[in-house]
Amino acid sequence: MELSIVQPDDWHLHLRDGDLLEAVVTHSALHFRRAIVMPNLKPPITTTAAAVAYRESILKALPENSHFTPLMTLYLTDKTSPDEIKLARKSGIVFAVKLYPAGATTNSQDGVTDLFGKCLPVLEEMVQQNMPLLVHGEVTDPEVDIFDREKVFIDTILRPLIQRLPQLKIVMEHITTLDAVRFIESCSEGSVAATVTPQHLLLNRNALFQGGLQPHNYCLPVLKREIHRQAIVSAVTSGSKRFFLGTDSAPHERRRKECPCGCAGIYNAPVALSLYTKIFEEANALDKLEAFTSFNGPDFYGLPRNTSKIKLIKNPWKVPESYTFAFGVIIPMFAGKTLEWLPYTSS
Repeated sequence: MELSIVQPDDWHLHLRDGDLLEAVVTHSALHFRRAIVMPNLKPPITTTAAAVAYRESILKALPENSHFTPLMTLYLTDKTSPDEIKLARKSGIVFAVKLYPAGATTNSQDGVTDLFGKCLPVLEEMVQQNMPLLVHGEVTDPEVDIFDREKVFIDTILRPLIQRLPQLKIVMEHITTLDAVRFIESCSEGSVAATVTPQHLLLNRNALFQGGLQPHNYCLPVLKREIHRQAIVSAVTSGSKRFFLGTDSAPHERRRKECPCGCAGIYNAPVALSLYTKIFEEANALDKLEAFTSFNGPDFYGLPRNTSKIKLIKNPWKVPESYTFAFGVIIPMFAGKTLEWLPYTSS
């Protein structure tokens, strides 16, 4: 069995920098034509000038003759200015601004502490520039249960934000709950959307503990109950235009995952397309796969759809146990497992 679809884009990707960037970028470039690249480096990408420099680093790390295009983002801080948003739009290479609540996830310590008090002029300028806000949708209040952080964020931040600025385009990244699905579906189509990862479609929170603590299944937002996983699968495979592919592929060297304070992040770039196809096949919705992977994202961002194609062939293949580089080892999602669908070629 073989599927041919328009080549997908990844609307939520971590490429890191330095040796790690050079190690992982090829896996994304093999399957995806474009990717929204997250800005949470050390130091974070807070200016257009930094985004331009980071883009050049990515392009230099790509294989020869690669057609992969990084779409850059800025990291929102309490000090971001409206003028920086104007510069970003004028640059032609910055496509969104990322909101990390301070302390919410990897390298988010420089994130926003008071969205409405300190960032409102920037958000208003983003409306004028038609610049989407990409949201890591979790509160960081230590009194809030980690499994409730997404729901509380929706109720206390997102709903008031949309009421305050209804014209602001928002992507709720890597949604994990039934609450998020219901929220996205309640919003105006074309103004609020969501990315969905393969891990939140395939795994529930049991995957963190089965057979002992599983650090390579640890990501933020953390995996949730089965009822939430099922709700996300139903939403994604329904044909709704509000949801699109965003892997949140987040590589860490093995020693940084398997340690007393392990990093959050799942490296899924080599397997993501295989896993998304598995999900749609199991839901008897392969006819809706292409829209999710290749159409809904560019349509929301107002970008042209790709014209290149990629094949997905039903041909079992084994995921490598690890990827070894000069600096260490990266463990991919579903390491050592056999997958049914093989992304084969693009043209």
